[in-house]
Order: sequence, then structure tokens, then C-alpha cells
Amino acid sequence: MKIIKLFTLSAILLFPPKIISQEFKLGKVTVAELEQKVHPKDSSAVAAILFEKGQNVFDYDQDNGFTMQLEVTAKIKIYKKEGYDWATKKIRYYIAGNGSKEKVLISDATTYNLVNGKIEKTKLKGEAEFDEAINKYWAQKVFTMPNVKEGSIVEFKYIIKNNSIGSPRDWNFQSTIPVNYSEFKMYVPEYFVYNRNFKGYVSPKIIEEKNNRSIQYTYREGRNGVVSGSASQEKLDFIETRTAYIAENLPALKDENYVNNIDNYTVSLSQELSMTKYPNSPFKTFSTDWNSVVKTIYDYDDFGPELNKTGYFEEDLKKLLVDSKTQEEKIWTIFNHVKSNVKWNNYFGYGCDNGVKKAYKEKTGNIADINLMLTAMLRYSGLTANPVLVSTRSNGIALFPNRTAFNYVIAAVETPNGYILLDASEKFSTPNILPLRVLNWSGRLIRKDGTSEEINLMPEKTSSDNVFMTYNIEADGKVTGKTRRQSVDYNAMITRSKISNLKEEEYLEKLENGNNKIEISEYSKTNENDILLPMVETYSFTGNNFCELIGEKIYVSPMLFFTNDKNPFKQEVREYPVDFSYPFAEKYNITIKIPDGFAVETLPAPAAVTMESNLGAFKFNILANGNTLQLAILHQINEAIVSPEKYEMLKEYYKTMIAKETEKIVLKRI
Repeated sequence: MKIIKLFTLSAILLFPPKIISQEFKLGKVTVAELEQKVHPKDSSAVAAILFEKGQNVFDYDQDNGFTMQLEVTAKIKIYKKEGYDWATKKIRYYIAGNGSKEKVLISDATTYNLVNGKIEKTKLKGEAEFDEAINKYWAQKVFTMPNVKEGSIVEFKYIIKNNSIGSPRDWNFQSTIPVNYSEFKMYVPEYFVYNRNFKGYVSPKIIEEKNNRSIQYTYREGRNGVVSGSASQEKLDFIETRTAYIAENLPALKDENYVNNIDNYTVSLSQELSMTKYPNSPFKTFSTDWNSVVKTIYDYDDFGPELNKTGYFEEDLKKLLVDSKTQEEKIWTIFNHVKSNVKWNNYFGYGCDNGVKKAYKEKTGNIADINLMLTAMLRYSGLTANPVLVSTRSNGIALFPNRTAFNYVIAAVETPNGYILLDASEKFSTPNILPLRVLNWSGRLIRKDGTSEEINLMPEKTSSDNVFMTYNIEADGKVTGKTRRQSVDYNAMITRSKISNLKEEEYLEKLENGNNKIEISEYSKTNENDILLPMVETYSFTGNNFCELIGEKIYVSPMLFFTNDKNPFKQEVREYPVDFSYPFAEKYNITIKIPDGFAVETLPAPAAVTMESNLGAFKFNILANGNTLQLAILHQINEAIVSPEKYEMLKEYYKTMIAKETEKIVLKRI
């Protein structure tokens, strides 16, 4: 299924000797721009990027060799108060300090306003900038532009200095507000070749030229590790390829319901170093295809070698596996052992942080520490187990072969019936029930011999919710009843996580408020921690907001707080796939007792809708037997990801379902 349109760079425009581009400079603010009340092509826009330009250049010095510097200038128009957030900029930078540490510099930050027909400028003061830690690897420089109002224009420039040349920063041409002009320039010395990949629905214009360039640097002679005080000025001459990527008049990227990660569909450019060609040295290649990518990763000290360490767990595992005879028993025993003894420290990564031995001893580690340890134990027990590289939902889909595409790793056991996927970082996960963050299309399994295989991460088995509800309607419209909800697989994992993260009174308060202000009593739960069994919740409830009394009649939606009353698919055209995360089925068996002195005047008619290609089905049936009504409902979606081509069918399906579920039972007084 082709979901994201990818563009090849088949046409490169050459305009030597200079790259031709429009003049977009800071400080060129006009009265007309400040007077503009709405964006000319999107009147709903709260703000717009008038221009954003990036320039990635290389420098050289004796100590660090080649380094990169990204310079960004931006000019943003604020139309409405809701757009004030665009006057705050957060710039992430790497702080791990292993030679790739980054530095951010802010300059030329000014707010422009129109006051009594004249342009007023307010500059950002240094004390308005601050650094904010994100985690031990990343921090961010934050600043908020001063004196921002409706109609303001803000401008700023920032520079990111980086000693690493492996992966230039991705450049997003598109944003969640309109972008009038976006330009990215890449200046690459002849010694480097970069893979470049686009995603999104628009292909930027590309302009390329080659120029001679010289870099002056200071050379200090050294011997036996000692640098002398004498220095000389040296010059490095080389050919530089200058490429400009330009996109204009890009519409705001609209987030929609059931979108995996909107960044997957943003018009953007990503690059990674694929080859070095230093003088008098052989060519060195990096990521060219998936097999070379995974082989490179497997050979990293914090990956492959960690899988070969077994001494730290052997004695423990021998004792644990004494009674485990079958493959399933071994998997479950080892899986539970890792989950119970090593807690996730909330850091991602496919490379170990503490190392498996230290993580086992200290009972904490990152994703790689935990799941590479799990893989090693599974292998030690005689199972065919391998790591699977994953890009999480928040990280985006791994579309192109590159080492930075992944940020996570899980384990896979090969069986005659297929792969069993495992992630021991999640308390309530089970075999083949992975954390939702991992369900991101596909991963890459790596074997010991360096070969790899694409692994489907999207669930195919249906996760179900079975609801049994009985309730009484009283003559004054009050409803009292009892509900039993049984959840399995992903639905069970999600419910257990919700319960685990809150005190019971907080959880019940959310449940009450989310279900039309019902009052819950006699709440109980079963199999809360017995995760191989269905999760069951039972409670009694009272509600005063479900019935409408008009004259001598009572109107009620029979599903009460389980009614789907809003269609999540409202847009006319859907450009992105609908991502439900996993196939699901919701089944309801509802018994309704009508009040004495009333009879049924109208019941909703039975309905059945089945989508083509077995995409899903909705069934609704209600029967009357004296003063009791019996209702049976099924809502089932059989695909985790639904392509845009099926969107219209899905939209109509939901429209029909919601119309039926919101149809009223009418009771009349007799």
C-alpha cells in the first residue's frame, strides 16, 4: 500500500556561477506587512511563516577536522492571539559531549509593530534567553519574543554549531501554519557524499552549482602528543557543491484524527553521510542500503558485543528454566524475569547506555539495555532470537536506509508459526502485544550473520471490548444500572495502564466525568495484574442526563454513555492514512427495563453495514419483550492502517453507525 509519496531528484537545475534566489532578509519589514489582517490564502491562519531560510556550511580546523554550522533566519507574522505561541522558539541541541556536542547562538531577534502608522521595533534582550534540559542527551535553547500583539511580525536568527558531520539536521519546508517561502542551502566539500531523501506531497525546486573554496586555518606542529607553541597559517583548497532547495506557498499542515505522526507527511528533506573521499585514501561508504545500515549498527560496541555477554545472568537463568520445557514456557519465563528485575529509565535508543551487565546488576536501563539483554537470554536458552530495530511513532517512519532512522530496539523469537515480538520495558505488555509507541509500520530484524529482514509491527489480531450492561429507566428519567466490561490484548493493556497510573478515586472521577457525569458505586476489577487473562471492570452507576422528557414521553439513546455521537472523519478529502493502531471489535449486550406505566412507541430499526474488502462491520439489533428491551451491537475494524483510498468508505461507515447509535427509543405513558 503506497501511502507517502516520495520524490526522486530527477531534475537538477544549474545556474552557475551563483545560486539564484529571491531577496529575503531580516530587517525588511514594511507597513503593508504589518497592516495585513489575515493571510491572503488562508483566512483561518493564526500565524504564517513569511520566510524561513537555512544554510548548512562546513568549516575546518586542526583539532576537529571538518565541522558543520547551520544558520537559520526566519520572519513570522502573527495574525491572532492563538498564534502567540509562534513568538516562542525552542531549539533542540545535543549535550552528550562525546565530540558531537552542539552549541546554539541567537541574534537579530526583533519584534515589529505598527504604532500610530509608524513601525516600532523591540529587540530581544539576552536575559530573555534560557537553556532547558530535556534529558541527559538533549537540551533546548528557549526564547520568547517581546511585545507581541495581533499583527506583529517577529524575526530572528540562530546558529547551531556541531562537530559531527554524519547527519545534517532535517529541514521542514512545511509547518502547521502557512509557509510563504522556505529555502535550505547545503554547501558540501568534495570529500563528502550525502544521501538525500524527501517526503511529503510537494517536491521542492533544486538548484545546484560547484565552486572553488578555500579555508584558512591555524596549524600547530606536534610530536609525541605534545603540541608546540609555534603555529603557521595554512590553506585548504577544495571544490564545494552548493545546492539550494526552495519551496513556496505551502499550505498549513492540518492534523487529523487517527494520524500516526503528522511529521511523517510534512514536506521535508533528510540527509545522511553515505561516503567519504579523502585525498590519498580509499573511499569509505556508510549507509547505502538496509543491510549495510544494520551491519554498521550491529558492529557498534554498544550493540552486537552486548548480545554476546551471558556470564552475568547464566546462574539465575539456569534456576528459572528448570521447569520450563516448551518454547512458550521459556519465552514467558525469561520475558517475565527481565520485566520484573530491570526497570526502564524512560530513555530510548538502540545502543546500550549502562551496558547489559550493569543494567542487570543495578536493575535499571534504557530500551537497548533491557531488550538486548532479553535477546541474549532467549538465545542462551536455545531459542532463535534476534533484535529488531524500530523507529517509534514519535520518531517517524523509517522510510530510507540510514543509521539515524531508528531509535529503539525490541526482541523477536522465530517459531514455526512466525515471529513472537517482545518488549520487556512495558509492565503490561505480553508476547506480540507491544507498547503503542512501537506500532510504527515495520522494523528491521538483524541476524548474527549481518543479514536483515523487514518485520511487520502492525497487529493483525483483533483486540476486543465486550460490554454487558443492564439498566432501569425510571418515570422521572433517572437511569440506574450495572456494567461489566471485559477487555483483551491491546484494549486490556491500555486499560491496565490507565488504572495503574492513577489512584482509584482519580480513575473513577475521570470515568464518571467522561461518561456524562454518571455516579459510580460498587466498582471492582479482576485480573488487573494477571496480564494473560482478560481485564474485567464491573461497576454500578446512576445517571440523570440520559433521558429527555417531553410531555408524556421519554426519549433515550439506548447505549447511554457508550454511544458514539461524533464522526471523527469530517474532512472532505483525506491525504494521510487512518491509523487505528490495531484492529478492534466493540461488542455490546444491553438489557433495558422500561418504567411501569410506559410502553414502547418507537424503536430504532435494525441495521447492518459491511465495508468492502472486509475492512469492518457494524451491526445493530434491538428487540422488545414486554417491559424489557434487548440490544446487541457490534462495531469492528479489521485493519490497523486504512489507506486514504478507502477514506470515503470509512467516513460513510462512521456516519451510518453514529446516526443509528444516536437514534432514540421513544417511550409513551399509558
